[in-house]
Amino acid sequence: MIEQDTVRLLRECDAGVKMGISALDDVRGRAHHAPMRAILRESRQKHEQLREEVTHALHRFGDEGKNPNPIAKGMSHMKTRMKMMYDNRDSTIASLMVDGCNMGIKSLSRYLNQYPAADEDSKRLAQDFIRLEEDLSHALRGYL
Repeated sequence: MIEQDTVRLLRECDAGVKMGISALDDVRGRAHHAPMRAILRESRQKHEQLREEVTHALHRFGDEGKNPNPIAKGMSHMKTRMKMMYDNRDSTIASLMVDGCNMGIKSLSRYLNQYPAADEDSKRLAQDFIRLEEDLSHALRGYL
């Protein structure tokens, strides 16, 4: 049970961090203010570091990970493009990203509860991911 919950939690972290990287890539080049671009760039780097940790953890269990749901990823990309087409201010980027962070936090918290037998390392990675999303959300609130 421990290994099964561990792999499932890591897979969800993998899909989530890939979704986060994709969302950051969608908006990063659109930010107008240099400080916001720096926040997005730094968060992208931290997401990539976390993705590498999750990938390494999954490989210990012989698992290749999980990609984000293609429909959810496509809808997110489409929503970003549509909103940015009509309103390309930094406040729009901040709003989109804060919403995404909140969804990620909610999902990760649910998975932590859903897979209680996961090992401590995978739980730590999930909690690190939650903190990463909380930090990004907090950093972007000044742009709302």
